[in-house]
Amino acid sequence: MTRHRGKPEASVLAARLEALNSAAELAEAVLPKADFAPINHVLERASTRRSLSAEHTVVGFFGATGSGKSSLFNAVSGTHRATVAARRPTTSETLAGIWGTAGSEPLLDWLQVAHRHVVADESLGGHGCLILLDLPDFDSTAVEHREIVQRLAGQVDVLVWVLDPQKYADAAVHHGFLRPLASHGAVTLVVLNQVDRLAENQLQPVLASLKDTLVQDGLGRADVYPVSARTGAGVKELKAAITAFADQRQAATNRLIADVRNAAHALEADLGSEPAGVSKPARAELAEQLAQAAGVDAICDVVATSYRRQSHARTGWPVVRWLGKLRRDPLKRLNLDRKDVSPMLNRSSMPAPGPAQQAQADKAVRQFADRAGKGATAPWRAAIRRAARSAEDTLADDLDQALARTDLRSDRPSWWWPVFGVIQWSALVAALAGALWLLGIAALGYFQFPVPETPRVEGFPVPTLLLAVGILAGVLLALASGLIARLVARSRAAKARRRLRASVAQVAEERIVQPVEQAVALYKEFRQAVAAAAGE
Repeated sequence: MTRHRGKPEASVLAARLEALNSAAELAEAVLPKADFAPINHVLERASTRRSLSAEHTVVGFFGATGSGKSSLFNAVSGTHRATVAARRPTTSETLAGIWGTAGSEPLLDWLQVAHRHVVADESLGGHGCLILLDLPDFDSTAVEHREIVQRLAGQVDVLVWVLDPQKYADAAVHHGFLRPLASHGAVTLVVLNQVDRLAENQLQPVLASLKDTLVQDGLGRADVYPVSARTGAGVKELKAAITAFADQRQAATNRLIADVRNAAHALEADLGSEPAGVSKPARAELAEQLAQAAGVDAICDVVATSYRRQSHARTGWPVVRWLGKLRRDPLKRLNLDRKDVSPMLNRSSMPAPGPAQQAQADKAVRQFADRAGKGATAPWRAAIRRAARSAEDTLADDLDQALARTDLRSDRPSWWWPVFGVIQWSALVAALAGALWLLGIAALGYFQFPVPETPRVEGFPVPTLLLAVGILAGVLLALASGLIARLVARSRAAKARRRLRASVAQVAEERIVQPVEQAVALYKEFRQAVAAAAGE
């Protein structure tokens, strides 16, 4: 059995089937399962039909009760000349007329057609193999008949709709079959049978009315064949059209392409527009909001406080600087910027986020996801939001670890500390020397010993100057160092904020941004796959 795989239509079908399958896989966890039943049905039907005879073209005759469908089938197939392989017990079952038997049996088994006639006359089949199906009436009161018609309408390669002058505009065929299969115009033939019942001046108005109705159905390009099975009028032209399908051997492929296009169009309701995606400003805003929620501002205040404490311990007035050591370094108290703990185990001792901080973090994540998914349909926006919240349970702990691991560089001394320290101690030594000198003079006077003359500078006793200048210098240096410490502490807090924010941004990138980007990428791939399946 030859498979015409080299034909362009076959490669187009393969590409579109692959695209439809990709779209289904991408959206499996996003869209409702009910949306996938028709798609899976198309994929399964296409896989089965492509595995069966590509030489045969299956043409189904569909019609309502009284349309003369069976008579037309006999007129087209010439069954009065057929070699009967199996007799048809009732008119309610599908009958197959077969031109070329090789490879037809598995195909007919798949179609579930048991009653088959092998036709000896090869004229209708032309140079290709052909299977004509005479189906039950689609408006039958028997439920099983309608089910057969609906099933085979989705399986045959070419659909021949047999209408009659009285019921050609019947809503049952137009709304139930023709309109839903409007995209299958390339493999659809419309037959106006029993034209012999129309007066000569009635035929053209009826044909015009039928064509207008077909335009409304979306089948404006479908060929309409006026035929009379009783007189044979138009049968030759209808045969030629059917033979052309058999000769080209592309009807099965074209039918499946139309099925895939229909399935893709069904998914277009879930497409929406191109998503906004993740922008640089959105990243920055997310990191800023999470940093605030994680308490970065409070840590920066602690960094500034810690620096001022260290500065006071190194440059403050030596008489009172020891008082600062009574308070523990706030960075150590919060277990921040420690170098003796493994980064993988490090945790801060900061208070757990309160409801306000949690709400702020949740809002930031939600807004980030909504901005990234802007333009997507509701199911995909929900999927993007779920991706953003995928690390929700561990986000607070991840942020805490990131903050605890951040090198705040609080142990780096300032160059001015030793300078001020030397001057402070020099001032203190001078003050102590002056105080001891004065104390010695007082002791000598108290015990009535001769008191040597005290040297003076500009009229002021040197020991008094030493004491006064030492104390005054110490106080002024302490005030100056406090001012400098505040300025430097503000700078260090700003640098710490940048480092802490970078740590928070890294957590946001790994736990939120990357999952959202992956979800957006899946949505974009889904849109591309649907467009490729639809041939757009």
